Amino acid sequence: MRAAVVLSPGKPEALELTEVPKPKARSGWVLIKVMAFGLNRSEIFTRQGHSGSAVTFPRILGIECVGVVEAALESALEPGQKVAAVMGGMGRDYDGSYAEYTLVPAAQVMPVATALPWEAFAAIPEAFLTAWGSLVTSLNVTTGDTLLIRGGTSSVGMAAVILAKDLGLTVIATTRSSAKKQALIAHGADHVVIDNGNISEAVRELFPTGVTHVLELIGAATLLDSLKVAAPRGVVCNTGILGNTWVLQEFEPMAAIPSSVHLTTFLSETVDASTSTSELQRVLDAASQGRYRANPHRVFRLDEIVEAHRYMEANQATGKIVIKVSEASTDV
Repeated sequence: MRAAVVLSPGKPEALELTEVPKPKARSGWVLIKVMAFGLNRSEIFTRQGHSGSAVTFPRILGIECVGVVEAALESALEPGQKVAAVMGGMGRDYDGSYAEYTLVPAAQVMPVATALPWEAFAAIPEAFLTAWGSLVTSLNVTTGDTLLIRGGTSSVGMAAVILAKDLGLTVIATTRSSAKKQALIAHGADHVVIDNGNISEAVRELFPTGVTHVLELIGAATLLDSLKVAAPRGVVCNTGILGNTWVLQEFEPMAAIPSSVHLTTFLSETVDASTSTSELQRVLDAASQGRYRANPHRVFRLDEIVEAHRYMEANQATGKIVIKVSEASTDV
């Protein structure tokens, strides 16, 4: 089968499209024919060698995919069934989705029903499940809350805007580029703030007492500034690392965290297929009905994977970048 393999860490050119053996089905795992997959910033870090010593090379990257079951030994899943697979070590602990077939643990596979085109389907799983987990599990938002999304034009940011508006929140989203402002408004953002790294004053002009919730997708690079935006008893959730900074230097909690403000996180690795399948199906249904805007920003072919990584690394997207692996229709 064809696969994009990283032989050793490096720039986008480290991704080499080559022929590798097709995985063999085994008990407890599901062999998936990959139809499409979304790109994720974490895959840049893995490609560059920043995902820790547990990742060995050569490695096929890819932490999510959509496709059809090729084989599922000792499982209720049936060949030909439409599925999504997300995270749980994909593309890090074992080979992932940058290939025509991938073998993943059955616990990571979510059977769904949808007539969405594969590229639209592929734009949804990781982004929307991460956004949902951040908003509902970690931030515990409720109707009427105010939410700041720091890093709004990322795929998770765009998904969070859509979900937050559906949940009845007032949404403030940030972007570093004024050219991307309209995309956020089109997805439902009530306010857009141009992010220069220090936005606490600009947000306080809109909401003098602060916002009830903050979804921090830039990460450590802007987290301290985001804490200043939260209202008393507000909650800040650090979910992303778009700023390429993993740690806070000389972090002094009692000085950095305002009194009564809560700081939490959401890790996409904690997404569990057994509890997330119904939520994914709900999102797919809403997208099919036109309630959610879930189309990808741009679609590449598997043989364009290097170009796609360059595009992602240049921060040109407003939403999800998708790789189409197979040209087959959704009617399988």
